[in-house]
Amino acid sequence: MAPAEDTINAAPAVEKKSSNYSSHDAEKQVIQQSPELKRKLKSRHLQMIAIGGTIGTGLFIGSGGAIAKAGPAGALIAYIFVGTIVYSVMQSLGEMATYIPISGAFTSYASRFVDPSLGFAMGWIYWFSWAMTFALELTATGLIIQYWESNLSIAIFIMVFWVVITILNFLPVGFYGEIEFWFSMIKVITVIGFLIFGICIDAGAGQHGYLGFHTWGNPGAFAPYILDPVRPLAKFVGFWAVLIQAGFSYQGTELVGIAAGETENPRKNVPAAIKKTFYRILFFFIFTIFFIGLLIPYDNEDLLSDSSDASASPFVIAAKLAGVKVLPGLINAVLLTVVLSAANSNVYSGSRILVGLATDGSAPSFLKRTSKKGVPYAAVCTTSAFGLLALLNLSNSGATVFNWFINISGVAGFISWACINGSHLAFMRALSARGISRDTLPYKAMWQPWFAIYGLFFNVLIILTQGFTSFMPWNTSDFFVAYISVILFVVLYVSHKIVMKTSLVKPIEADIATGCSDFDDNWSIEIPTTKRGKFLAWLS
Repeated sequence: MAPAEDTINAAPAVEKKSSNYSSHDAEKQVIQQSPELKRKLKSRHLQMIAIGGTIGTGLFIGSGGAIAKAGPAGALIAYIFVGTIVYSVMQSLGEMATYIPISGAFTSYASRFVDPSLGFAMGWIYWFSWAMTFALELTATGLIIQYWESNLSIAIFIMVFWVVITILNFLPVGFYGEIEFWFSMIKVITVIGFLIFGICIDAGAGQHGYLGFHTWGNPGAFAPYILDPVRPLAKFVGFWAVLIQAGFSYQGTELVGIAAGETENPRKNVPAAIKKTFYRILFFFIFTIFFIGLLIPYDNEDLLSDSSDASASPFVIAAKLAGVKVLPGLINAVLLTVVLSAANSNVYSGSRILVGLATDGSAPSFLKRTSKKGVPYAAVCTTSAFGLLALLNLSNSGATVFNWFINISGVAGFISWACINGSHLAFMRALSARGISRDTLPYKAMWQPWFAIYGLFFNVLIILTQGFTSFMPWNTSDFFVAYISVILFVVLYVSHKIVMKTSLVKPIEADIATGCSDFDDNWSIEIPTTKRGKFLAWLS
């Protein structure tokens, strides 16, 4: 890769590619792209959005199922491994989002650097996943409140919280950041409190005295996913099943990239959030899974409960085993804030993805309309309307359709992660084609390009194998439920390519200027005409 001075400082040897690539014109292009979106999210907002976007029902409830399927050691290894994949995605996203911090960034990066059809398919399935998840979270609010009063219909709370969340998303983005800050603070305090609780109980404060690593010995560190515990395959299958579930729990970390387009000083604040992702993953997920595995044996029947309230939370199960009876109601209240925070993020992120799609011409242009306060009200209304699909849960046949929607939501996260890693590889090739050194970027991702390749490979592998249980034995219905999102993604991609006749983006032609927000004249992007620069472009 050519050093920056070969192209930036050596003015006589470089031909600038028109004023479209100047920093001031880039500013004009940002304004043209999203004329009313406001950069009102502060650093503390972005930090807590990064935390709150990940900590949700997957950690508070789903982590129990992970222990049951793979055992304490198997679940711990799975969460650590998926954590490294997530960190590779965040590194890739951080480099692109700090250089081009725009709303709906995922779709734009894929369209600019790889293929417009990829951006189209990725954007729509990712938006659909958030819209469907919003409906799921609304359903969860009703189930959580039924923990206190079982006679009340969940339809009441679906409608009440649908109105509340919709209204909140019509407020300026600064209010969203403030609300998420306090919601996320509650999550953080709860997790820290559980970790302290886990240390005390394991050390002997509970009714059973000192526990240590007793659950790793009885019933064992690894749980077989299939009946024969002797075969090594049984334990590996359990580990792989949890690998997929762990990925679902981590989804939402990428919200930092969506919020970058509305963040104050993104070149400073976005890297600060990205750099701390690894430590958040280590602290909040790895340690939590570790202590749950110490306190609860994997053969505990409550771990596989189908409930969505406090009774299914491993936090509550651990408290019951320790003889503490005051936690279930408190944890249920925390779960309600967790779900409301997730629902609020669903509408926010979904609406911004629609803005990005509309900006790229992949969605109707009216979705770009914003209020004077910078709220994309058309996109908010469209995303919020899909939350009413939560009412499908009131009928038996509707619940089946709803489960299909939720499967699309889960796998769409892995598809988006794979596209982020792939887009970053293409982004680095585009920089190389212009002879621009990555050392000059405001944030340089570590261990590249190998870290991005690592994330891309395992994301694709998980996408292709996440429905492996439908082959054990073969079940046609389970197969389509598991792979409907992959099928939908392929259909979107192929259809767009046929209709629009798009082609892969050449590195030298990739748009790395529009949306670049450094306006201090130190970031002129130029096309190299030196022999060295041309040679690098040819190699790319």
